[in-house]
Amino acid sequence: MALPLQRVKVAMLSFALAMITAPLPASAQSDSAAEILAPLIDAGHLAGAVIVVTGRDGTLVEEAVGMADREAQRPMATDSMFWIASMTKPITAAALMILVDEGKITLDDPVSKYVPEFNDLWVIASREGEGTAEQRVLKRPERPITIRHCLSHTSGLPFSSTVERPTLDGVPLATTARSYAMLSLESEPGTAYRYSNAGINIAGRIIEVVAGVPYETFLDTRLFGPLGMKDTTFRPDMGQIARIARSYRASADGSGLEPVGISQLTWPYDAQRYPMPGGGLFSTASDCGRFCRLLLNRGSAGEGKRILSEAAVAELSRRQTPVDLPESYGLGFSVGGDGAFGHGGAHATNMTIDPARGLAVVWMVQDAGTPPEWRTGEGHVRQWAFGKFGGGNQ
Repeated sequence: MALPLQRVKVAMLSFALAMITAPLPASAQSDSAAEILAPLIDAGHLAGAVIVVTGRDGTLVEEAVGMADREAQRPMATDSMFWIASMTKPITAAALMILVDEGKITLDDPVSKYVPEFNDLWVIASREGEGTAEQRVLKRPERPITIRHCLSHTSGLPFSSTVERPTLDGVPLATTARSYAMLSLESEPGTAYRYSNAGINIAGRIIEVVAGVPYETFLDTRLFGPLGMKDTTFRPDMGQIARIARSYRASADGSGLEPVGISQLTWPYDAQRYPMPGGGLFSTASDCGRFCRLLLNRGSAGEGKRILSEAAVAELSRRQTPVDLPESYGLGFSVGGDGAFGHGGAHATNMTIDPARGLAVVWMVQDAGTPPEWRTGEGHVRQWAFGKFGGGNQ
């Protein structure tokens, strides 16, 4: 089934929540991020976590704490794998910018140039009533949906379509992209922010149409391979599945944590499934750190290897949403007012990239709905990292 609304809101807001400052505990003066999180784990608020702090020149911290599977007593490890969910969105956006750099597409190209079904769109002009009694008046949109709209959640498209049920990865990307063209737009393109997997999935479809190879193949050959992201995949193999951290949520009686599956994806993960650009990737903290480092280095992967232009990174990380909207979103990234940018995932994974400090912090947990204390822990770890390393790694 599609992501429940409350989990969508977490994916939207986790970057902003992570930037909330709170008094640091005494343990935050330690050299270990694990010491900051140990009280939360001991209190049953969090099963485990992996933390990576990276600078422009390499990894500064890589720590695992707690359990990847409490029932099996499997400790969290630095190579534990996680469903990173909506953290897939900025990866999709970065991959598309490779094609922009090559002059094969532009951000302001209409989607209909690559998915012709989008030539016949309608937008909701007014609506009355609710449920089965709802009546809608439709009109033609004033402007076409562009690639930029898709990547900044301003396309007007709903979150998903009915073909993405019961799971989001059950049909080919070409089918899902065409299904969105049958939906009525909720708003005029470019005028309102509406968090939408559909827009990002369309961007993924455009990648494979223009590149002439499957979307996931393009990511493997043009992004993951060059960056050494060997554990980032839509289809984990058996060895990788054994390393996936279990997801938890608060028990109904509030007494502790209980395990929960990933209902949005098809199980088993090595079954017939399809890549989902809006939220289907599995990865490790180390791999996500490599991706963050690419952006800290303005598109350079080191040793003379450039994956993105500096202009592409600037487009990804600057605000693209209209100034009269409260939401600040770039292309696949939430954007802070201080120049930092990042994104969260539905099970509370997160990455924050701060170019001014020359640092990125990756927070990997599998939290499907526990008490809010984990947010405090994430903020404390970030403040600790910025305080410890932010002064000397510009």
